[in-house]
Amino acid sequence: MPTFHPPRPRCYSQNVIQPSRLKEFSAMALLLAVALSACHREEQAVVGVAQNAVNAERQAQANAQSAAALHESQRAALALIPLPSKSMYIVVREPAAWLNPFLSVDADTLNLRITLADANPSTIGQGIMLRPQAARRQQMQLRPADLAQALVALPPAAWRYGRVIAVAESPQASPKDRPKIRRNVEALIQQLNDLGLVVDEWPTR
Repeated sequence: MPTFHPPRPRCYSQNVIQPSRLKEFSAMALLLAVALSACHREEQAVVGVAQNAVNAERQAQANAQSAAALHESQRAALALIPLPSKSMYIVVREPAAWLNPFLSVDADTLNLRITLADANPSTIGQGIMLRPQAARRQQMQLRPADLAQALVALPPAAWRYGRVIAVAESPQASPKDRPKIRRNVEALIQQLNDLGLVVDEWPTR
């Protein structure tokens, strides 16, 4: 009678199992590393966005403070000009006869006209001929953003009537630009009032 031998358990060599597990572990480690790297980059991006927002806010605050300081210095400089005397200019009816700064407002620019004083009054009668008014008149084209500094730079002799400035819409502007010019005039009057100047608005001619 043949002897029955139970089947022997099959054993796998360690050399066969180890590479398979190593591949699994390597794949998991690689996935984990990729995930951690992605999370780290995402965190860095979030931190960068937050830092940029903080820097932008700080820069905006610094710009606002600088603009406010400049505005106050310009207002203080113009405050040195005496208050206007309305009796000196109430009778002026023509732009050419206006002796203080005169602003003509266009769609995108401003035209500033000033009339400078001539020789010292004490020299009159001493052989010095006074220049005609037209020869003492100067004009400059400005952007609205440059107006305040331009007014501060004017000599005291340009403010014959005191701290008052004439404003008018440009007579050469096209009809299609009139609504924009009107908005510019209103904004300009507000700007000039904020600087402490009296505005004498002239009708469109």
